[in-house]
Amino acid sequence: MNISPEQIGEFLKLNPDYFVGHPELLADITVPNPYSGQAISLGERQVLALRDKSRGLEIKLREFIQFAEENDAIGDKLHKLSLALMRAKTLEAALQSLYLGLSESFSVPHTAVRIWAAGAPDLPEFARASPDIEVLVESLNQPQCGPEVPEEVRAWFGEVGAHQKSFALAPLQEGNLTGLMVLASEDARRFYPEMGTLYLSWLAELAGAACARFV
Repeated sequence: MNISPEQIGEFLKLNPDYFVGHPELLADITVPNPYSGQAISLGERQVLALRDKSRGLEIKLREFIQFAEENDAIGDKLHKLSLALMRAKTLEAALQSLYLGLSESFSVPHTAVRIWAAGAPDLPEFARASPDIEVLVESLNQPQCGPEVPEEVRAWFGEVGAHQKSFALAPLQEGNLTGLMVLASEDARRFYPEMGTLYLSWLAELAGAACARFV
């Protein structure tokens, strides 16, 4: 009677202790080495498989540790920026703390902020935006990243605007304050559509809350 490989596999699944009672088979049965192709015992093949699995787990562990360290670093930067914004005594100081924190701590080359609110002060950040931009902000429920922005937004960066290749648009919503914070970079890979936006959302919330104190 011929026994199929499937039947053998099913038998071993149903009898996991089979090789405990027949340890000699582990040395007698040979299989190809997955790397050299030479015949090795079933036991040796299992050792190789376990080593490969262990290497994979070590790589995953290193990745988790790296992500944790990166998150800790970002959290520390957010904490320092939060303190700087809280300590600001004027709107101008709050905006300067925001720009400085994004530049020095988060290495964001260029930042532009536009805010519309009643009784707006005479600052560039409160220059009137077009209705199209206001509609754009209203449509954003989370930051949006990518290579393209409206030409009006690009113009907010002045002469360097033409050289920016990636952008992050983060809506500002706090009380009676509405606006848009835009981060820009000459690096096309800095802000890409698939990137996570949690920290960008937190940055926008901090910026909005800080500015709303003075508006």
